[in-house]
Amino acid sequence: MRKVLVIGDGCQDIYRYGVCKRLSPEAPVPVFTPTKMIISGGMSINVFENLKALNVDCDIVTNDNRPVKTRYVDEISNQMLLRVDEKDVIKRIGEKRLTSIDFSKYDAVVISDYNKGFLIEKDIKYIAQSHKLTFMDTKKYLAHTWCDDIKFIKINEKEFELNREYLLKGFQNNLIVTKGKNGATLNNEDCYLIDNADAVIDLSGAGDTFLAGLVADFINNDDICSAIRFANKCASWAVAQKGVSVVNLNEIK
Repeated sequence: MRKVLVIGDGCQDIYRYGVCKRLSPEAPVPVFTPTKMIISGGMSINVFENLKALNVDCDIVTNDNRPVKTRYVDEISNQMLLRVDEKDVIKRIGEKRLTSIDFSKYDAVVISDYNKGFLIEKDIKYIAQSHKLTFMDTKKYLAHTWCDDIKFIKINEKEFELNREYLLKGFQNNLIVTKGKNGATLNNEDCYLIDNADAVIDLSGAGDTFLAGLVADFINNDDICSAIRFANKCASWAVAQKGVSVVNLNEIK
């Protein structure tokens, strides 16, 4: 079985669902009555969990001190009322821990970089130079000085616009841009549409699910076009669920 390493920032996602039946007499805000709470791993941990759900043997290297993201969500409408982030600064991985990783054990390395501090540009460059098949989803501004050795870079449409100047100046990587219900593009040319887009209920974690699907299919088929199509299916399923959901392979159409 192929083996994958996921490396990047991790957090704890808490969803507190409840009902809002009245406004507070003290201020024009809804009174939230909690009904249930769901706790799961987020960011790189979500990528890791989705890869495992797609039958990929994988390890993860992430931070021990986990930021906590608590979302208060109306149970009926699935409308998020408030998000509270705690302990939002993550300590860098450290060169000793990074250089101790045996990258030769893995068929692919996935960098899930939420730009919270676990990986700096120097660390990502080292990872890319240590393994020939690397996938990266990053919130950092891209630059030739540190990301040119990444095999596949996945960003969303907004991130593409923020990086447009760099991407139009001799960019050599394989670039995948996700565009929500409009699917994804490869190298700003080939467009992969979603055949049957499910109703969008919650966008949380959809990018992580797309990345996991992309990697899972590619390591088995070595075909990026097939991988993007499968990733679209995984992301389409994810947005039809409430909260951050781990993909169910039996339900992927």
